[in-house]
Amino acid sequence: MAEKEDAAPRKAAIVGVVGRTNAGKSTLVNRMVGEKVTIVSPVEQTTRNTIRGIVEDPRGQLVLLDTPGLHKAVGPLGKLLNGMARASSAGTDILLVVFDAAHEPQLEDEGWMRRVAKEQPEKCVFALNKCDRSPFYETMFRDLWNTVMRERDAVAINCDPPARTASHEPIWVKACGVKPGGCDALLDALYGLAEPGPALFPDDIVTDYPRNLAIADVVREKLIQHLHDEVPHEVGVLVEDLDEREGRWNVAVTIYVNRPSQKGIVIGQRGCNLRAVRMSAGPELSDMFGVKVNVELWVKVEPNWMKNNRLLAEMGYLGAER
Repeated sequence: MAEKEDAAPRKAAIVGVVGRTNAGKSTLVNRMVGEKVTIVSPVEQTTRNTIRGIVEDPRGQLVLLDTPGLHKAVGPLGKLLNGMARASSAGTDILLVVFDAAHEPQLEDEGWMRRVAKEQPEKCVFALNKCDRSPFYETMFRDLWNTVMRERDAVAINCDPPARTASHEPIWVKACGVKPGGCDALLDALYGLAEPGPALFPDDIVTDYPRNLAIADVVREKLIQHLHDEVPHEVGVLVEDLDEREGRWNVAVTIYVNRPSQKGIVIGQRGCNLRAVRMSAGPELSDMFGVKVNVELWVKVEPNWMKNNRLLAEMGYLGAER
């Protein structure tokens, strides 16, 4: 009787998830993890911190670094977020570049392609997201990549002496973060690139994102949903106090705005906006942490808060955590 073959060794990898804003990175991360670990919204700059989502699978463990989307930077916070996005692509095992292929390639998409062509990471995946949409611009993205590579090679040949170029080609995968099974091919590609190794985190957690920052993100997501395009880019959220009593948590949250006029918009007529945010954030946080969460919201005018390094650090944008 033949001996039973040994099971394939488990793999592990850190995956940097990058791409332009609104490419659907957070939706893909949530789908691959199997539950919500990062907030999602159609508004630009929704993700402001680098969030680790942990995929546990019989094949091994993937640690996904969901980064702020690269966009045309406006103001100090925008420049800071772009810097975080670029930095998060370094030092990872696999680079996952997400493109919104339901729209024609944008300048930021070309920028990521040129960076990949220049740096030639050994392990890179290009995910053409939103493959459920029509039209789907796969051909335009592939043509753009071929153009970028031809230009790179032409420059290398014309150097004196000619420069040597690496030949690592990205793996192209279609994906859809909003449908069950829409990330199966993407996960297959990532696990195919991962190397055998021990798990980096315990197998019973889906994220190691700090609790206070996770709470602040949920509150900010609800603000974006209720305020739409009125002031979301200029709103900052900070958990001032978290009282973790048995069976019930009380959370005090301050919402920072730049101008008094924005304070009125955030509060709403007779407090309707704050009430709506509190009523939608509370149940979601309760489900997230498995305990009743009571949220108290306060709005504070802090001119130019996006230039205040202390506040930026406390909100997690400078690498500091409360």
